[in-house]
This record gives sequence, C-alpha cells and structure tokens, in this order.
Amino acid sequence: MSLPNFWDNAAHANKLVRELKVLKNTVEPFDSGTAKLNELKEFVLIAEEDAVLLQQIQQNLSALAQTVDQLEVQTLLSGEFDHNNALLSINSGAGGTESCDWANMLLRMYTRWADDKKFKVNMLDILPGEEAGIKNVTLRISGDMAYGLLKSEKGVHRLVRISPFDANKRRHTSFASVDVIPEMEDDVDIQINPDELRIDVYRASGPGGQGVNTTDSAVRITHNPSGIVVQCQSERSQLQNKETAMKVLRAKLYEKREKEKQDRMASEYGEKQKIEWGSQIRSYVFQPYCMIKDHRTDAEEGNVQKVMDGNIDMFIEAYLKRK
Repeated sequence: MSLPNFWDNAAHANKLVRELKVLKNTVEPFDSGTAKLNELKEFVLIAEEDAVLLQQIQQNLSALAQTVDQLEVQTLLSGEFDHNNALLSINSGAGGTESCDWANMLLRMYTRWADDKKFKVNMLDILPGEEAGIKNVTLRISGDMAYGLLKSEKGVHRLVRISPFDANKRRHTSFASVDVIPEMEDDVDIQINPDELRIDVYRASGPGGQGVNTTDSAVRITHNPSGIVVQCQSERSQLQNKETAMKVLRAKLYEKREKEKQDRMASEYGEKQKIEWGSQIRSYVFQPYCMIKDHRTDAEEGNVQKVMDGNIDMFIEAYLKRK
C-alpha cells in the first residue's frame, strides 16, 4: 500500500468513527428513554394509592422530560459541522478598560458553560488589557456538538452597568464581539499554498508555566491573499503552536469561502446582509434593573448572575428552535 493511500484510508476511518459516535450518542439515549417510559407505565398501573411510589414516578418523569428536551436539541443540530469542536474568539469593542473587562466576563461565562458540559477548554491565544481584562482571546472548546451549540453566540454582546472603574459611579455601555467557527478536520478540502504564508515566531505573553515565557515558541501566521492572521501561544513547543495555528487558519479560510457563497446567493436574490458588528444579538443590563435579553428570540432571564455563571442553555435552545 502506498503512503498516500494509507493516509487517505486513515482519514476516512477517523471520519467513520466520528459519525458512529454521533449516531451512538443519539440512538442510545432514545432507546434508554423509551425503555424508561414503558417501565414507568407499568409502575403507574400498580401504584394506585401508594403516595411514595407515585412521588418516585413523578421524579422519574421529570428526569425523562429533561432527556427528551436534550434529544430535541440534538435533532436541531443537523449541520455538516455541528458536531465539531468550536473555535471561539472574544474581542473587546471601543471603550478601553470597561470593554476589556466585559470581554473577560464573557470569557469566564463561556468557560464555566463548557466546564458544566464536561467540554475541554484550551486557550490558544490571549492579549491582556492595559489596565484590566482582555482585549481578545481565542479558545478551542472540544466536545460533541460544541460548535452546533455555540454557533448561536456569534455576534455583538452589549453590557449596561455602573462601571467599577468610574469614580463617579456613572452607567456605562460596553460592547464585545464573539466569533465562533468549527474546527476543521484534515479531510476538509482547503488548499493552502505554503508560499502564501508569512510565519512569525515571538515570545509568549501572559501567565504561564515554566518555559512558556522564556522561549520564542508563540507562532503567528499571516495568509497573504486573504489577510487572515492567526496565532497560538498555548503550547511550549513552537511546532505544536504552528500546527494549532494552521488548524485555526483552515477553519477561518473555510468560513470565508462559505460566507462568500452565501453573499453571492444573497446578491442574486436581492437580499441585504447585516454588518456583523452592527448585529447586536444580546443585551446584559445590570443597572438600573437586572435583565438579559436575546434580541433574536426575545428570550429573557432576570437572574443575571446565573447567566454570567455559564447558564446560557436557554438562549442557545431558543435560538436553535427559532432557526
């Protein structure tokens, strides 16, 4: 067997394994839920006036309802890359320290959400703010359906609060943009000409373990034809950072290609596209009242601390059902 055929077959096998895992994660909960429902039906027939047994049945029904809700969300995630890992970037808007702090609050929110889902979070790159917070950060969030769930978060997030950085305790409005793209597998047809790349290495910034900030291990890759710039400084090895940066570049090039297709189709049908920075998707109001509202679905939550602690599933599910 020739070497190219070997790698082609290996990539195909990996793709089949991923598809099998997706199907297994869908079919098994359905079969388990069906069996549980039939079991509860039998218990109802014998429960009669047994208050304790009826209470247990009610509790099991509530748990089964949650399983059904999760299965419903899975049926809505039918996109080609919905089951891929997600590359999530947060960029602070105009407003200096206040916006940098807001970007850092969003970073904490998404990290907590991912932790609750048992997803793995890798910080690929981060640029701290001058006084507080962060100017921008890129995360890889690894887990089944990570991209399908997080794609609803793409857009501008607006915060209204009394600024802790304002001695006069005035109310401030801050903006941060969130971008989410799927991590591309090697079998996706994206051709990158090495001659069109500029690769720079530099010393990693920010906190890190021994050796992280003492060698030129961070990598920045510029794709000259598109102007796309990606960088990674999360690994100690320059080679590993380069490989990760190339994965991010592939994902961004794929997203660019797909967006160009959508723009051409929209142009043919005479549709006017929104400017991304202007497409504010959600407002987080801390003062003078407490309310978080998604402007696409009208979903609302008055418990702002709950949301900032990572409980954003209600907004994600409302978006998916609306789509």
